[in-house]
Amino acid sequence: MEDVPDPQVPAKAQRRTYTARYKAKVLAEYEACDREGKGALLRREGLYTSLISSWRDQRDRGALEALGRSSGAAPATAAEKEAARLRRENERLTGELTVLPREVVNG
Repeated sequence: MEDVPDPQVPAKAQRRTYTARYKAKVLAEYEACDREGKGALLRREGLYTSLISSWRDQRDRGALEALGRSSGAAPATAAEKEAARLRRENERLTGELTVLPREVVNG
């Protein structure tokens, strides 16, 4: 007999990936449900409670990191500071050129 593969089982398992939006939606729905509703949600979505736990941890870590960051713009890099300095100098020199009389500029 020939080896006929089972059409219900893929040749190679493939991991599911979840977007942040999907995770947040499922977490919000899960936390709003009662015990029976939570089980129904997990069965409907094909998820396990361990995923919910890890997603909750990810959400909480993200919130803590966001709270730990300072507000406002990120500090400028050395290259950005140098570019800003050169821009100011260029504007100053351009302004000086427009103020000088034509005789001085033409020599």
